[in-house]
Amino acid sequence: MSEAVQLDAAEKALFRDSVKKFLDAEVEPHYEAWEKAEIWPRELWRKLGENGFLCVDLPEAYGGFGASFELSAVVVEEMSRAGYGALASGVSVHSDIVAPYILHLGSEAQKARWLPAMASGEVVGAIGMTEPGAGSDLQGMKTSAVRDGDDFVINGQKTFITNGQHCDVLVLAAKTDPSQGARGVSLFTVDCALPGFERGRNLEKMGLHSGDTSELFFQDLRVGADQVLGGEGKGFFNLMNELPRERLILGIGAVAAAEGMLDWTIDYTLERKAFGEPIARLQNTRFVLADMKTEIELNKALVEKYIASFGRGELKPEEASLCKLAATEMQGRVADRCLQLFGGYGYMKEYKISRAYVDARIQRIYGGTSEIMKELISRSLVGR
Repeated sequence: MSEAVQLDAAEKALFRDSVKKFLDAEVEPHYEAWEKAEIWPRELWRKLGENGFLCVDLPEAYGGFGASFELSAVVVEEMSRAGYGALASGVSVHSDIVAPYILHLGSEAQKARWLPAMASGEVVGAIGMTEPGAGSDLQGMKTSAVRDGDDFVINGQKTFITNGQHCDVLVLAAKTDPSQGARGVSLFTVDCALPGFERGRNLEKMGLHSGDTSELFFQDLRVGADQVLGGEGKGFFNLMNELPRERLILGIGAVAAAEGMLDWTIDYTLERKAFGEPIARLQNTRFVLADMKTEIELNKALVEKYIASFGRGELKPEEASLCKLAATEMQGRVADRCLQLFGGYGYMKEYKISRAYVDARIQRIYGGTSEIMKELISRSLVGR
């Protein structure tokens, strides 16, 4: 694999500006309508691909820029900072989870089939891990894949699947040998057009309304053995290897979302008056703003440290867990304190802070709950 292209500060700034302009033109005028519809249009995926905002760190041979991970982080940062939490979530699953799984674990045929189309937005990616009875404990999954000649026959279901209504390819975790526990889990690339694949309802969520989140069902779904991703029985190991990037990108999005919320809140407190002067003049307001700025900057420094570690291939799983834990917990605190400074208006849907508040809540759950993060961090300190 060729080494990632390193962009200088001016090139990154130019790319960031292009992302902002795209969001202003193609997302801002429609986002509220998409939130009410509880899904954004499929055409948005194609527009993102056409403008070069999907899978940007894929090698050029597969449709990406061959850039470093930092460029992919810029996309999620700007979506999060602008308050488009659902969009940031869907795009990060597609570009920062599914595409790297296929790139790092897939055969040449799997990579050639899926990656260029993912980069262009013609194909949307999703990952199928969570089940009704198995969330962070992947060993408890029930979905099975039974060998039948040159094929595997898959039966089971998944839930809470981001991009579930739009997805064309699913990286699916299933039990190929239930007697082996974690060693009996395998990953597959599943073409969502195959017979036996069924989408359930688009789940109604507390936040991230415009992001499609679905139940998926598999009934005698037959896939070729050549669709095993990363080796039979190696699924759990491969999942653990890929999780650090997922948790890092969640931390990155959390910091950017908090920055956006703070900016809106500063503007509001400078305009809103109480007792004849802007509430930004009140000591309580100023101290709360100062506290939030400090928390954000501390977490931003941590994120930047781990982005650099990831770029060198040195990011440890427990460090990614630490980053995710710290940044998402901070995001929740900032969302609450910013909404409080908006007063009654913060509770109104017409103000973006109310959407950011409910969108922030899932950050401490998906990608591994805060409690799971603490368990993983503690294991690195004192063992099991």
